[in-house]
Amino acid sequence: MNKEQLLNEWLEEEKVAHIHGWDFSHIHGKYEEENDLPWDYSKIIRHYLLPEMKLLDIDTGGGEFLLSLKHPLCHLSATEAYSPNVELCKEKLLPLGVDFREADGLTKLPFNNETFDIVINRHGAFNENEIWRVLKPKGIFITQQVGAENDRELVELLLNEIPPLPFPKQYLHKVQKAFEKVGFVTFQAEEVYRPIKFWNVGALVWFAHIIEWEFPNFDVKKCLLNLYHAQEVLEKNGVIEGRIHRFLYVAKKVLLYWAEIWFVKGFRILRTNKN
Repeated sequence: MNKEQLLNEWLEEEKVAHIHGWDFSHIHGKYEEENDLPWDYSKIIRHYLLPEMKLLDIDTGGGEFLLSLKHPLCHLSATEAYSPNVELCKEKLLPLGVDFREADGLTKLPFNNETFDIVINRHGAFNENEIWRVLKPKGIFITQQVGAENDRELVELLLNEIPPLPFPKQYLHKVQKAFEKVGFVTFQAEEVYRPIKFWNVGALVWFAHIIEWEFPNFDVKKCLLNLYHAQEVLEKNGVIEGRIHRFLYVAKKVLLYWAEIWFVKGFRILRTNKN
């Protein structure tokens, strides 16, 4: 271990740590995650998506995933609130005819009631009441989310002081309860913990700066002893490994859901009394 050389490499990674859209190609081949999820987010969306359907992608990043769906551009809408990504979307999506609007997924969406057949959200913020409002009757919501306990082993490895969970409500059962309370019917709900692996500490430095809400106040010089320890782990085990926390949720807007439930319950009670 050449500590001076490593320090220079890590400082360089810290210097260049920025992201364009949601592009992690800078550390491609140096880390691995989400390659063994038990579901295929894209495939699930395609299962429900028909060519004539209008689709909204909330917190689209740079629109990379949205465009990968190859859906008719005239039926695509997207929102994004992070300033650098907003500018990227204006440059990339608007010229293609995608209806892009700057908006935060947690607040009121800038669309009329019952506009979309499908709303998707990958690793972004959302508001179940707003999703209900903009979805057409029988519309579908599909989301893959980062869970509350994501990357905690890596946080503990790098930081001098362990912060509280940045998003403590990010558990599947809490999200499912919130959507069903609004009136959604759950179609699919899965939650998993899977490995995240790094084969280069410099890649981990870059990653920690990009995911800054998970690694608050991370700084190479301030956390240098922890980084040297991480390098020792890498040299001993050949990999630095943590866990990602992910969940998938698919739900349908059914206007008469609660009325139907009460009808069924009432019918069962009546039938029991007769018997």
